[in-house]
Amino acid sequence: MSNDAFLTGRWQTLVMLNYEADPARLGRLAPRGTEPEIWQGKAYASLVGFEFLQARLHGCYIPFHQDFEELNLRYYVRHRTAEGWRRGVVFVKQLAPRPAVALVARWCYNQNFHTMRMRREIKRASPDAPPEVAYYLRDHGRWATLRATGIGAAALPVRGSLDEFLVEHYWAYCGQRDGRTMEYKVEHPPWRVWQVKNGEFTGDVLRLYGEDWTGILGAPPVSALIAEGSAVGTYKGRILGGM
Repeated sequence: MSNDAFLTGRWQTLVMLNYEADPARLGRLAPRGTEPEIWQGKAYASLVGFEFLQARLHGCYIPFHQDFEELNLRYYVRHRTAEGWRRGVVFVKQLAPRPAVALVARWCYNQNFHTMRMRREIKRASPDAPPEVAYYLRDHGRWATLRATGIGAAALPVRGSLDEFLVEHYWAYCGQRDGRTMEYKVEHPPWRVWQVKNGEFTGDVLRLYGEDWTGILGAPPVSALIAEGSAVGTYKGRILGGM
């Protein structure tokens, strides 16, 4: 991990529920300079819950903000550069229980990041066993839940598979208040993943994510996985087309 990373830590035990999305709708939402990334003729969005551990800002711990849960809704885009396409994600909304995390994300990246009460339950029969995972979000007096049970052995995704498409993204793009787009790098090694049974999200999609997402997240996910995770570095952003 480079020493000039802005935010570092470990993203661990990532539950990903993946949904088909209308490419035209995502195209209308995508930040300027990006377009929906298509896999075998389809576009996707994902609900992702994970543990954020050992968080550091410029190498320094923020008191009471080292270990916490995060839940985000994201979709997949690409951006053309002189070297070719960069594959990235757009975060529709990010949630975590630590206010300083939300403040930094809004201030530095203009992310739609909010603070909500969260907790997690992670069970394993043994250190090498697939995990049973649940991330809970307190929403207007009720707990919304993202849960999945891993099966089999963890392995790197098969080359060319949907799992590889979903986890192998190392850039993020976010629209700015002036209409421009910020790009920033997210660095981590490839992740091993478990296949999943009983992956589901229960919660008020309309209240959490708005009308644009009720149809997408109201349907069952078309796939689910649990990624092992790793150390991660997030870098400062740059404005596309800027100096």
